[in-house]
Amino acid sequence: MRSRSNSGVRLDGYARLVQRTILCHQNPVTGLLSAGTDHKDAWVRDNIYSILAVWGLGMAYRKNADRDEDKAKAYELEQNVVKLMRGLLQCMMRQVDKVEKFKRTQSTKDCLHAKYNSATCATVVGDDQWGHLQVDATSLYLLFLAQMTASGLRIIFTLDEVTFIQNLVFYIEAAYKVADYGIWERGDKTNQGIPELNASSVGMAKAALEAIDELDLFGAHGGHKSVIHVLPDEVEHCQSILYSMLPRASTSKEIDAGLLSIISYPAFAVEDLNLVNVTKGEIISKLQGRYGCCRFLRDGYKTPREDPSRLHYDPAELKLFENIECEWPVFWTYFLIDGVFNEDKIQVQEYREALEGILIREKNGIVLMPELYAVPPEKVDEEYENPHSVDRIPVGKLPHLWGQSLYVLSCLLAEGFLAAGEIDPLNRRFSTGFKPDVVVQVTVLAESNQIKNLLQDRGINVQSIADIHPLRVQPARILSNLYTMLGRNKNMKLSGRPHRHIGVLGTSKLYMIRNQIFAFTPQFTDQHHFYLALDNQMIVEMLKTELAYLTSCWRMTGRPTLTFPITHTMLVDDGTDIHPAVLATIRKLEDGYFGGARVKIGKLSEFLTTSFHTYLSFLDPDCDVKLFDGPNEGRNSPDSEYGGYPADFCEKESQDELDQYINDVLQSTALKSYLPPTSKTANQSPVFSANHSTKEILSIMAKTKGLEVPAVSMSLPTKVLNNRKSLNLVDNPHFFETKDCENVLHLPKDAHGDLDCRKLVEQLKECPTLHDQADILYILHILKGADWDTELDGQYGVTVHCLLNELYRKAGLNQEWGLIRYISGILKKRVEVLAEACTDLLSHHKQLTVGLPPEPREKIITTPLPPEQLTDLIYEASGQDISIAVLTQEIIMYLAMYVRSQPSLFVEMLRLRIGLIIQVMATELARSLKCSGEEASESLMNLSPFDMKNLLHHILSGKEFGVERSLRPVDSSSSSPAISIHEMGHSGATKTERSGITKLKSEMKQVRGFCQRLSENAAVWYSVKGCFLQKYTSFFVLRGSTPSSPTSTSPTGSKGETSWGDRKGQWLRRRRLDGAINRVPVGFYEKVWKILQKCHGLSIDGYVLPSSTTREMTPCEIKFAVHVESVLNHVPQPEYRQLLVEAILVLTFLSDIEVNSIGGIIHVDRIVHMANDLFLQELKSFGATGSILEKDIATGICHFFYDSAPSGAYGTMTYLTKAIIIYLHDFLPSTGCAMQ
Repeated sequence: MRSRSNSGVRLDGYARLVQRTILCHQNPVTGLLSAGTDHKDAWVRDNIYSILAVWGLGMAYRKNADRDEDKAKAYELEQNVVKLMRGLLQCMMRQVDKVEKFKRTQSTKDCLHAKYNSATCATVVGDDQWGHLQVDATSLYLLFLAQMTASGLRIIFTLDEVTFIQNLVFYIEAAYKVADYGIWERGDKTNQGIPELNASSVGMAKAALEAIDELDLFGAHGGHKSVIHVLPDEVEHCQSILYSMLPRASTSKEIDAGLLSIISYPAFAVEDLNLVNVTKGEIISKLQGRYGCCRFLRDGYKTPREDPSRLHYDPAELKLFENIECEWPVFWTYFLIDGVFNEDKIQVQEYREALEGILIREKNGIVLMPELYAVPPEKVDEEYENPHSVDRIPVGKLPHLWGQSLYVLSCLLAEGFLAAGEIDPLNRRFSTGFKPDVVVQVTVLAESNQIKNLLQDRGINVQSIADIHPLRVQPARILSNLYTMLGRNKNMKLSGRPHRHIGVLGTSKLYMIRNQIFAFTPQFTDQHHFYLALDNQMIVEMLKTELAYLTSCWRMTGRPTLTFPITHTMLVDDGTDIHPAVLATIRKLEDGYFGGARVKIGKLSEFLTTSFHTYLSFLDPDCDVKLFDGPNEGRNSPDSEYGGYPADFCEKESQDELDQYINDVLQSTALKSYLPPTSKTANQSPVFSANHSTKEILSIMAKTKGLEVPAVSMSLPTKVLNNRKSLNLVDNPHFFETKDCENVLHLPKDAHGDLDCRKLVEQLKECPTLHDQADILYILHILKGADWDTELDGQYGVTVHCLLNELYRKAGLNQEWGLIRYISGILKKRVEVLAEACTDLLSHHKQLTVGLPPEPREKIITTPLPPEQLTDLIYEASGQDISIAVLTQEIIMYLAMYVRSQPSLFVEMLRLRIGLIIQVMATELARSLKCSGEEASESLMNLSPFDMKNLLHHILSGKEFGVERSLRPVDSSSSSPAISIHEMGHSGATKTERSGITKLKSEMKQVRGFCQRLSENAAVWYSVKGCFLQKYTSFFVLRGSTPSSPTSTSPTGSKGETSWGDRKGQWLRRRRLDGAINRVPVGFYEKVWKILQKCHGLSIDGYVLPSSTTREMTPCEIKFAVHVESVLNHVPQPEYRQLLVEAILVLTFLSDIEVNSIGGIIHVDRIVHMANDLFLQELKSFGATGSILEKDIATGICHFFYDSAPSGAYGTMTYLTKAIIIYLHDFLPSTGCAMQ
């Protein structure tokens, strides 16, 4: 018999350790591990981590087997792992009804439980008695199910179990928007049961989705039916949100040691090496101690100051836990494993030695990992004064199974018994490795032969959809509907994937469905939902965005293949040519680069071998899933209104069930024409006088119903009739003046003097414009409802809704955007991805408000809402102004596009106030066009989606832009001028107009001469600890060194206009823009936190930000920043808000001065008004009179003060500094102050 090798002896030692510390707790029936001898509950997360040592040891025995007994030992250990994983599967499958509910509700009451009875697999506490919703635990299970299956273990036995796992994928798909209780089961760190979005959950879900995608759960013995499908766009959502959060862990935790599990083993969820290192550095610098790492700052768990009789903490109590948080040795095992994966021998050695010093050794040689180390109660004060100086004592479970398991696994790796690839067979460790450039394959397809011939005339050869047969092309919504079949199981009452829109990553794959190859066109080319796809320039812009997105986010093998259809809506008005923007795009695509993306244009058949293929086996005829629920029953999608690509279909007789299903989903409403054409008779007077306002129309409708119209609802009126300048977003909303008596609407009356709706229908034939037809239909819609039968031309079934839809299509063909938005509002159309866009912004920690300030008119959105509820909230906040409600949706969608593609635009913005943004957009148009507020508001409503998105981008980025007017064609039914927005480059601006580098240089010269000028003119110069004013100046000079054009409309709305070369209005505009988009200086919130520690609070516009918040929140918490914003946002005027921010910033530099206190409640408003008074006094001393001294009525601040640069002798900072010195005179040190 062979002697035992040294490695065999070492392995036997680890096997003995694992048996006595881990496997002794495994239940022989269920396979679950109880938390300890006195605690029979089995936590999902703890069980998975605790079994990893057993899995690793089994592989180590198989690899280093000296004799047959070693192979038997390996098999025995592996079966222990399988038994535990199947035990957890049984626990979850017993809660299959919760998995089904959670897909729809994402509620904390409908989630899987976090812990189960280890002997029976039953639940142990009620749904609302524990923080059960822990997406990271379910994700961790799926991640290791994938890894273990890939390593050769067989855990899943039946197709029913495969279906359940597929539904668990749907369960975690929405992790990027689900607020849960996180890895520590507490949610918000106040431990009050408040769930929050956790980076550890999002990262673990992202890793699990990537790991299990296209994995065969039956291993080498499986087929197509046992493969799991994941939509790549859901993975990318998780990655995007994760990157926006890190290194923060959540809104209440600025850093958390639990992030180690996602930046390194086991998840490797972060692909950006710099972000990994930054997060790791934050954990080491803020959380690492002598015995391990704290979980997070101010963690009260098991500290001497925690009251064990209370489950929740008082918010102000958290300050008590600072510097005495318990330290967990388990995190050092993560660092040790990370060192092995990174081949960093120094890191491995350092953490092995550190662990050896804190492990507990028993007499029999068994080494135990304690749960945590706490400060002894009698030494708390000493630790407060000198952190990390006191010797701590082990507390909690001994051993801590999670830590014990990772310790054994780290030793097996460090000693060479296991290679990194053996515990990571799916190679997740290479996530930060080099990735080759992505080339996007683009296939341009003509919808019909007519379009194909038009393109050929232009020298562009493309195939039509009919030419590519037998390949099939369908719109993205077909794929959305087909994916609802995935994961259906009647036995377990699982309904499959919820109906969600498929993103461009999903539509850039090719799909094998019933032995046919399908390509799907991207969602943005689908016109049947919202009007954005009616704008060809917008289509081109979205194509550019999506190509860039594919280039940066494609992770699959093969190349992405984007199918771009050229449809009849991409023709010019008379249908004789292709729209120039579309033509230019195709030519750019042929060059090989478009919008920064590498592209290859070609036929679809040429791309078959280089594309990524997905086999949708769940749609095979032999599967249980039926495309139709009943024998004669079609499945109607909630969005089936317009058709797809008719050329794709076979003859009706030859259609199989799949073709019938696709036909059914695409089934369009009858596109018959009922509306009479607009009347163009000469000298015809319009149905309504052009002078009438919305209020008059609504009041007549109200009188017909016997109602009184409340005046307040008219403060932001809807633009109904063409040329009625009733909407004014620029000036302060005001009430309408009463019209002269002779201006009476020519509305038909019946014998009783009431409005005659039948005659009104007849007047549709006499309308000279589509706008007038829209007005009549709007009146009918309000009086009679959408389903009222107009009986137009004696035809029955012609409802108001039907006519509005037809009018919408006509307006779309004419590109009349104001009318399109107006009809969209009447029809209450909704951006199809509105809820997703809103969720994207919220998940990037951007709160939203809709409607104009102040509250309660301005509605705040802080959590994801269902689409219907979100739409209702927007319409309510818009004050029944339907065009504003529609525009609000549009703006939200553009903001979501930018937050994904250009997150840098949103730096230091926490709350996006859509109402103010719309108001500023109108103000900018008024300034550029030198027109009234009403004209600017109408011009804004008539902007094409492409120009609207451009205008928003310029406002967010502070870039220059120009506005061009161009009258519509003579035959257009609209007489409003078309406006286009374009970027202002050096070529498009005169010498005096250029602001970029020239202005930056001039501002920098201004800073250099700042001290000299200030000493000549300023009354007070304050310099404690090196002139904090220069610090203050740096933000505003550099931030404001490229304020867009210096011109502005007069604050009072007067007719005074200024030239571009003039500087008037420059800083008022800059402050108005920054105030509207809530931009603050970098590091602003951390500085506010510091100043709050030296006073009792800050009073802003009557609302107090108390210093007690610093006892609950740490400086870098998003929760604290949101709290500051909530106080600042009570200020309705954006420019006044920005002055308050400037004043607070000057105040914050006092936090660097060695002063213990600077008083009680500091009234920031008072400081700003004192500065304003000092400014006015100085102006008067120079003999200023008249309009220069004019004040804003709402705030009492001089318009000229709003328009002053922050720096310079007469800059706002000079006067704010003087005001602060006067206000805080008693608290400031006398040294360093010079009176001149």
